[in-house]
Amino acid sequence: MPRSLFLSFAHPDDESFLAGGTVCRYADEGLRVVLSTATRGEAGKAGDPPLCAPGELPDVRERELREAAAILGVSALHLLGYHDRSLDQAPPATIREQLVSLLRLERPAVVITFDPNGANLHPDHVAISRFTSDAVAAAADPRWYPGAGPAHQVGRLAWVTGRHPWELARDADAHRQPGVDFAIDVGRWVARRLAALEAHRTQRASVTRHFLRHADRDRLLAVEFFRQAWGPGLGARPAPDLFEGL
Repeated sequence: MPRSLFLSFAHPDDESFLAGGTVCRYADEGLRVVLSTATRGEAGKAGDPPLCAPGELPDVRERELREAAAILGVSALHLLGYHDRSLDQAPPATIREQLVSLLRLERPAVVITFDPNGANLHPDHVAISRFTSDAVAAAADPRWYPGAGPAHQVGRLAWVTGRHPWELARDADAHRQPGVDFAIDVGRWVARRLAALEAHRTQRASVTRHFLRHADRDRLLAVEFFRQAWGPGLGARPAPDLFEGL
């Protein structure tokens, strides 16, 4: 199976907070890395002090997302166009078809999204996890949306762990905890990951609180953790490569 990676998240900045180093690593290895972002983050913060008027926030956050994606090495960015903090009200059939079409177009080996609890119970995170899992299953069944291209079976579905990376970084035993199935060494890409985080200027307060002020910032940014939702069996856990066994 060709090595390609698809990330399905809810908001601009999710990719940089949760998987920025992983994107850098696989992009630099020559893989195609595709990002789908369901909303433009219009219900988020505009900065402190605000960097724009409320009505300008969707455009500003989209520009931030595109800048961060370019820094990380994302090959293609798809914006689904749903409303921030209302993603759980998206028509399931509509978003399913959008995601199935993307999965069949991009044909990834690995898909990353939130865990079923959305990492922090944010309703948009929970919703995109559910919608992505639904679409991954439907993409493999040719009876769904036959006009959307040939069926495609994803090799592995991975979740960002249910614990935030800054929490895991404080836990010396994180590697031994259940739910930590992959530990991706991204130490070579710390500077780029920081640059992508800082591209989300409206979210500077969160970036500073969770990353820049962390007592061991570089160690925090040097590894990213994921959980296997389904896929081939793994040897020793955590595995060092999301494509192990594919």
